[in-house]
Amino acid sequence: MLLGSQLRRLREARNITREAAGYSIRASESKISRMELGRVSFKTRDVEDLLTLYGITDEQERASLLSLAREANVAGWWHSYSDVLPSWFPTYVGLEGAASLIRAYEVQFIHGLLQTEAYARAVVRRGMKGASEADVEKRVALRLERQKHLADEGGPEFHVILDEASLRRPYGDRAVMRGQLQHLIEISERPNVRLQIMPFGFGGHSGESGAFTILSFTESDLTDVVYLEQLTSALYLDKREDVAQYEKALKELQQDSPGLDESRDLLRGLLQLS
Repeated sequence: MLLGSQLRRLREARNITREAAGYSIRASESKISRMELGRVSFKTRDVEDLLTLYGITDEQERASLLSLAREANVAGWWHSYSDVLPSWFPTYVGLEGAASLIRAYEVQFIHGLLQTEAYARAVVRRGMKGASEADVEKRVALRLERQKHLADEGGPEFHVILDEASLRRPYGDRAVMRGQLQHLIEISERPNVRLQIMPFGFGGHSGESGAFTILSFTESDLTDVVYLEQLTSALYLDKREDVAQYEKALKELQQDSPGLDESRDLLRGLLQLS
């Protein structure tokens, strides 16, 4: 995505159309569009030809961008789990790992970055009916691996709102749910985690369309991405007007939900009842 955004910036600075850029590398306009969105791999020859077309002659700048192209083609650690993941999800894992700020609203279950191992196993078993135990364990391992990035020094800011429904809907037995609630209380104390609960008592709210995640990046060239998961696919929205709508909904959810301390008290109350 970073390389694609820089190539787009260079092309637009020269007022070159995507069609003309595609012609220069023997490709279509849509191929250039996918490259600029970071949706396809990069051939070194194509990047070299585009840099020449865009008038980039400085050897140091060319070398930097070509190095970025080589890095972009290296498979991430999560690709070793691709055999147990839906086709659209590895892209999300890569974006999540690159994000400096993750904002999310969840209603069906606890967000994957906050799940205990036991709770994650119960969720995966429910979602992968008929799968082998080995495949279930591999999916759980991926979820736990994703969580390491959140705990790392310099990890992303994570602002999440959990609907009360996700806390009351049981996955696993009573001990699993108690362990999950206790984990949420503990993890909510981390300096990079902002956890709020949207209670039933509030009534209707701006999260009526369902769960969503907004990913933001340090690089100024990268736009925010909204991730929406569906039953058989996922959507990645990066148009400013789309992102703005979800940011507005999330801001309203944050304002309407109890604060951090009150949300932690709600979790303690549910733990006592469980």
